[in-house]
Amino acid sequence: MAESIKTIILAGGLGTRLAEETTIRPKPMVEIGGHPILWHIMNIYAWHGFPEFIVALGYKGEMVKDFFLRFNAVNSDLSVDLASGAATLHGARKPGWKVHLADTGRDTQTGGRMLRLRSWLEGEDTFMMTYGDGVADIDLGALVAFHRRHGKLATVTAVRPPARFGAIQFDGDRVARFAEKPQANEGWINGGFFVLDRRVLDYINSDHEPWETGPMERLTAAGELMAYRHEGFWQPMDTLRERNYLEDLWNGGHAPWKVWP
Repeated sequence: MAESIKTIILAGGLGTRLAEETTIRPKPMVEIGGHPILWHIMNIYAWHGFPEFIVALGYKGEMVKDFFLRFNAVNSDLSVDLASGAATLHGARKPGWKVHLADTGRDTQTGGRMLRLRSWLEGEDTFMMTYGDGVADIDLGALVAFHRRHGKLATVTAVRPPARFGAIQFDGDRVARFAEKPQANEGWINGGFFVLDRRVLDYINSDHEPWETGPMERLTAAGELMAYRHEGFWQPMDTLRERNYLEDLWNGGHAPWKVWP
């Protein structure tokens, strides 16, 4: 049984590159195979034994709240007594998740969203964090074990990918340089799926600071950011083309991130 660690999912951004979808819903609610990508991400974590989530809401956060408030009803057969309004669920498919939904502001940056969740992490030495728009066939148990072994404050999952993401350079497993979204790069990039000591919140200065710039750069300079190399499948959903790619994989029965039954 995996140790109990809460996972923050950043789900408040505008998702401007997916404007076809995100004008009507927040990006994590864009569907792959009839389920929001947020549901896919949570299934990955829960399957590896990490079923407690803090979802950082912002843009159209009420849609995420509504999804979870209606979750059991939507995923079950129903009998409704229209005279009394009583509803009975049949064959309810209830995942054993605990989901905390926290409004972190419409315009707050990624670092600021984490900072606003400080009170939700009281008593937690370690937590995980990921973005609400990417999936992978990552072994999260191995990721946490790696973090425990090196003893530093932060672990980022490094992946190989398209050239528009932040580049990571190594000194052994220590991150020697981190540059967010250079014009061109090869090699390893930030794939999300972080494991973090609660003290990393002290590296975030304000609501307006992206996690990927100042905080990660300061952790790197302090020698406190390590990288777990993930050689397997990883795919973000930044564009309609990427959403369609994930949809095709799912519908074809070849979704590498579907590690749950």
